[in-house]
Amino acid sequence: MDKQTQIELEAAAFRTLRKHLMEDRTDVQNIDMMNLAGFCRNCLSRWYQEAANERGIDMSKDEARKIFYGMTMADWKANYQTDASPQKQAEFEVAFRENVGDKG
Repeated sequence: MDKQTQIELEAAAFRTLRKHLMEDRTDVQNIDMMNLAGFCRNCLSRWYQEAANERGIDMSKDEARKIFYGMTMADWKANYQTDASPQKQAEFEVAFRENVGDKG
């Protein structure tokens, strides 16, 4: 497989993952993703931002989130985010520290 085809397939897989998380499974909470998998939608938007910044494209965290989410974080939270139990929040603190650290 040539490099350009590989890039196109990786981009298609990313778009499918984004659609799955943003349209098909809005019921899955970021906190649950982070606690189980060590990443969430915010991580994906941060990775998008970091890739843009590495290529000299000035993009803030909020701009990247709006691109990834297709809306502001405030709108996402109002439409889809539910309250997390104290236990989930405690698990999140550990998962975030282990997987994101000071990059978040």
